[in-house]
Amino acid sequence: MPEHAPPVRYEAGVPVYRYWSDPAAPPLSVVRFTPSAHPTPGHAHIHEFPVLLYALRDGGTLCADGRRSEVCAGDIFVVALGEVVEATDASTFTDARGLFFDPAVLGGDGRAPWPAWRGHPLLYPFLHGRPGGMLRLRLPVDRRQVWEHTITAIEAELSTRPAGYRQAATAHLTLLLVEVARLAADVVGELRRSGETVLAEVFDVIEERFGEPLSLRDVARAVGMTPAYLTTLVRRRTGRTVQGWITERRMSEARRLLSDPDLSVTEVARRVGIADPGYFTRVFRRENGMPPRVWRDRVAAA
Repeated sequence: MPEHAPPVRYEAGVPVYRYWSDPAAPPLSVVRFTPSAHPTPGHAHIHEFPVLLYALRDGGTLCADGRRSEVCAGDIFVVALGEVVEATDASTFTDARGLFFDPAVLGGDGRAPWPAWRGHPLLYPFLHGRPGGMLRLRLPVDRRQVWEHTITAIEAELSTRPAGYRQAATAHLTLLLVEVARLAADVVGELRRSGETVLAEVFDVIEERFGEPLSLRDVARAVGMTPAYLTTLVRRRTGRTVQGWITERRMSEARRLLSDPDLSVTEVARRVGIADPGYFTRVFRRENGMPPRVWRDRVAAA
């Protein structure tokens, strides 16, 4: 796991990792999985951000939801958010690269996509609903060298950090995600056509009303379901709760508003539906790893 993705809590003893949206940190990370890089077995974990694993060589096993997948050269694993991934055999990988990134990196105006798989088409494959939590794609042989060179270019940008490195690394990542979206076209079409109408309604309600007092009960009433049933449905399909998505939308907007130095923290809190500035500060610190004023200072210095 990259240094910018620390565990933020535990669910049934399993650590949950989040990619911090820190303007001073790189927006993506590349982790090399080789026997020398990971000499000891990994551990079960959950992540709340997109992850791609690309295998350069045969060798290794991935396990999610009790299902094991042998890793072969040219495999691309798209790991669903919120799934328990058991990286118990990571030490056996011959050669693979993990790409971890903050979904906000794809937002042209600096806003985190909302919600990720609806706000940006390149993120649809990361909520694929496949059993086991991992979507496995096969990269054509004639494209493998391109992927290897592109990932190496991302690593070079992140290690040296020359002027414009964020934009350059993001451009390389975008090209890879375009190819993933094309390879997953059938899965994406299936997702759009099946069973996601309730989710669409939920996110529409949150989008329309996040700037006012809004609770799980309010959302459930708007979509005609009981709070308990809606909680189960949304958590099963996205790995997060309705309240978690309300908070994420509010924090996404708060990060955008904090870039305006003329807005006070109190006003930002009011605009995202939180009347108590102290509570807003506590939530912002919990979700972003720093208080809103520090975030604003870092944005100004970036």
